[in-house]
Amino acid sequence: MKKANFILGITALSAMPALGQTASSRPNIIYILMDDLGFGDIGCYGQEKIETPHIDQLRQEGMRFTQHYTGSPVSAPARCVLMTGMHSGHAQIRYNNEMAYRGATNDHDSMFVHKELEGQYPLKANTMTIGRMMQNAGYTTGCFGKWGLGFPDSEGTPNKQGFNQFYGYNCQRQAHTYYPAFLYKNEERVYLKNKVINPHLARLGKDEDPYDPQNYKRFEQEEYANDLIFDELMSFVDENKQKPFFLMWTTPLPHVSLQAPERWVQHYVKKFGDEEPYTGKAGYGICRYPHATYAAMISYFDEQVGKLIQKLKAENLYDNTLIIFTSDNGPTFNGGSDSPWFNSGGWFKSEYGWGKCFLHEGGIRVPAVMVWKDKIKPGSETDHICCFQDVMPTLAEIISVTCPPTDGISFLPTLLGNKAGQKEHEYLYWEYPDPKIGNKAIRMGKWKGIITNIRQGNTEMQLYDLDADLREEHDVAAQHPDIVAKFRQLMEESSTPDPNRVGL
Repeated sequence: MKKANFILGITALSAMPALGQTASSRPNIIYILMDDLGFGDIGCYGQEKIETPHIDQLRQEGMRFTQHYTGSPVSAPARCVLMTGMHSGHAQIRYNNEMAYRGATNDHDSMFVHKELEGQYPLKANTMTIGRMMQNAGYTTGCFGKWGLGFPDSEGTPNKQGFNQFYGYNCQRQAHTYYPAFLYKNEERVYLKNKVINPHLARLGKDEDPYDPQNYKRFEQEEYANDLIFDELMSFVDENKQKPFFLMWTTPLPHVSLQAPERWVQHYVKKFGDEEPYTGKAGYGICRYPHATYAAMISYFDEQVGKLIQKLKAENLYDNTLIIFTSDNGPTFNGGSDSPWFNSGGWFKSEYGWGKCFLHEGGIRVPAVMVWKDKIKPGSETDHICCFQDVMPTLAEIISVTCPPTDGISFLPTLLGNKAGQKEHEYLYWEYPDPKIGNKAIRMGKWKGIITNIRQGNTEMQLYDLDADLREEHDVAAQHPDIVAKFRQLMEESSTPDPNRVGL
């Protein structure tokens, strides 16, 4: 398929009178993006150990997607696909590149002094992001949480890419701790009452007992970033409740390091019982109760979701608000997390090689729940195949503006229950140019083709029939050479040179 076939021109909503929109009645839109949340990490997708009642209630009041995909198996490129509507073969940012040529980019003390060491590759100036599209349509826009699409003072910061307000982490590496020394409010640093502690260097002494909780006390800090982010987010809602707003809540939870409010940790210690401590062998910070803390991070966030919904209902905003809840990629494998123990992959494998950083289903198929009162049927479910690049066309159609060129297709007909009117992708394409691994994948109907370990010289494609083999355990490439040949051609046609020169 040629790239031009992906471009979608959105017509006015006069053809869809069911929405009954006027400029003043346009819906508020809230996009909630969790970080490293697996397909099976919440109750409405089968999780049995972690409590998520408020997110599960959203599922009861809205639609559950079973075949929704992220744009990439890691943070920055996934966010780039979401923000621009261009898939990872066309996206400006395709890898979590930290631009180490700048200096000590992994040294938290150095980043504290030299903010030019923060952040990732920036989006280009004047990129048409979702934020800019919504701004141009008259929405007040806010982003709260993690950014990762442009270092401080670059052209890629949130305020230069379509967001009126931003509060949170500019840099993904800073987000490796939930007790940072600073966050950003718009373009300026806001210093917190926390010491500079590199979580990757926070270790117990050789004579300290890892089973004694007291030995972890010296790493405790005062201000938990997620509390502050939530407060700013709620203020944004309060300040803009009289006009349409677009809110992106890009929480870093439950990305490691494992850090959560003590009341939630103790809730799960009582539920799970004692457990082996995590002493830092797989990077990030140490943790006395890793299972309890991972669960606590998710339940803490679920509690915040409940508070936001309560606020929307109290202000009579809920009925005219579209809420989209999802995750940026599949579950991780490091930092003390234990995805197999939680069955974080749900229907899919979640151990190393199958979740985050990889293009198997566990790495890219993500939970997605969408709620819009009187528009989306409560308790409904869809198997429509869609991806992050489809979000921009969908929002453009909802607010009656012409969508900029994207690789996406609006899934608004699916939201409104109009299955017959829903256009489908001929195929979806992903590439992830990790310098040690390198992956490419195609999804077309029931077929999934994937090439892994490209950096090690592998060129063999694995082929899976997802209808019969959801966990990708039986490679049938040898039985279908025609499909393999077609997928190879589509992979070539779908990829343009990476502007940051880290591509495959």
